[in-house]
Amino acid sequence: MPEILYKPTGEVSRSFLKSDKFVRGIRGPVGSGKSAACCVELFRRASQQAVNPMTKKRHSRVAIIRNTFPELRTTTVKTWLDWFPEDIFGKFNWQPPYTHMIRFADMEMECLFLALDRPDDVKKLLSLELTMAFINEAREIGKSIVDAVSMRVGRYPAMKDGGCTFSGVIMDTNSPEDDHWWAVMSGDMPPPEWLTQDEQLSLVTPEGWEFFTQPPAMLDVKEDDGSLKGYEMNPVAENVKNLDPQYYPRMLPGKSKNWINVYVLNRYGTTEEGKSVYHGFREDVHVEDNLKPIPGLELLCGIDFGLTPACILGQRGVNGQWRILREIIAQDMGARRFGEHILHVVSRDFPEYRLRGWGDPAGDIRAQTDETTPFQMLNAAGLTTVYPGPTNDPAERIDTVESVLGRMVDGEPGFTIDRTCRMLIKGFISGYHYRRMNVSGESRYDEKPNKNRYSHPHDALQYLFTGAGEGRRLRRVGNDTKSRVAKADFDVFDRMRPANKRSHDPMHRLGAR
Repeated sequence: MPEILYKPTGEVSRSFLKSDKFVRGIRGPVGSGKSAACCVELFRRASQQAVNPMTKKRHSRVAIIRNTFPELRTTTVKTWLDWFPEDIFGKFNWQPPYTHMIRFADMEMECLFLALDRPDDVKKLLSLELTMAFINEAREIGKSIVDAVSMRVGRYPAMKDGGCTFSGVIMDTNSPEDDHWWAVMSGDMPPPEWLTQDEQLSLVTPEGWEFFTQPPAMLDVKEDDGSLKGYEMNPVAENVKNLDPQYYPRMLPGKSKNWINVYVLNRYGTTEEGKSVYHGFREDVHVEDNLKPIPGLELLCGIDFGLTPACILGQRGVNGQWRILREIIAQDMGARRFGEHILHVVSRDFPEYRLRGWGDPAGDIRAQTDETTPFQMLNAAGLTTVYPGPTNDPAERIDTVESVLGRMVDGEPGFTIDRTCRMLIKGFISGYHYRRMNVSGESRYDEKPNKNRYSHPHDALQYLFTGAGEGRRLRRVGNDTKSRVAKADFDVFDRMRPANKRSHDPMHRLGAR
């Protein structure tokens, strides 16, 4: 009978395997052996299942879950078969749904491999009766799926057949973003402010859950002035004995600092999914801790409407320097309630400052349901000094922000942002991006920024800058070589004039909007 020889790759892996918690998660850098530890753990617990007195077998059924089918096939299944090859542990069924029935000694272990990128797969999960489950790369899985999985384990074998000797859910992941449910439930990060009280309560670590964090694979090497010099191997990194000595050093060239932070240094962070919208943002230059408002200056805001509204609060100094002080983000909140929420934050944090702002010009269009515009709803909430922005041209708005990012004022950056504005900062880094298109042989991207949770606060920032006049003298030369002027003092009646009259307007010939 062949043996499975496995030794934990480090102290964290050993502690993870020794734990009997109902839900366990292990987070680590790429190559740290966490997926292998989870695969072996499933097999180990199955071998400890009590023998059924009728069949004389140790029965168990496990689900191994990944977010998409391609990743399930190329990554998760590959790791599994590296440890449990077909020539020893039985034929793997490559017809979806993938299954692997392991008959080893007195064990009968049924392994189901599921990808949860289709509604039918999620429905299938909700009908399963399992002993254990393994969620591979949990950062790609929603908290609702984890909750659903935890309801399906501990149900096989049935109590009439002796029940489960051990049941539970194990998870592994590379580091997610700092507002991910893993980061909050592990206690590493506070819950995002925009979550409702019920949502925040759902992220309190339940009894019987435990999270393990592996050490980084490499460490920062700093210069005397604190700047980054390079990286060196971490002497307590896990699984390095099973890797080529150059595995991590060869991985670094050509990678962004954010990528290295997540995949090598095991830090929470955002990695690039496309092409960043802005090129001028530098976290070490533009982000400050505890940024304070300047007394005597009015407080300005930009607002993006919708069911995931966002508001950005800031000030513009007389020298043109911008200070972004707060981001206010909500979910499933209408314009009136959001306006009340904005006023609450302003009265609490900036009681001595007068507020003025601008919002999405489309918010001045009446809804078909009750003919009430978002701006009217803001007025009804008491927010009477917010007006439609001068332009809704994405290119003009983006160019306006880019011009502010590149501004220097008296030797200092013309744009600073408080570190608490987490969504804006992560959007600048990579979350607010042009989505990569699936075109063979070349890198092509959408013409407009991807609509996601980062786009709403960034739209609000653009309305703030253009409304405050940053775009009035901005000129951009397009592909047709014609200059366009982002004009804030446009004539709203201009479109009603005959075309031959408008053509004599010099601003019309320049393409003013």
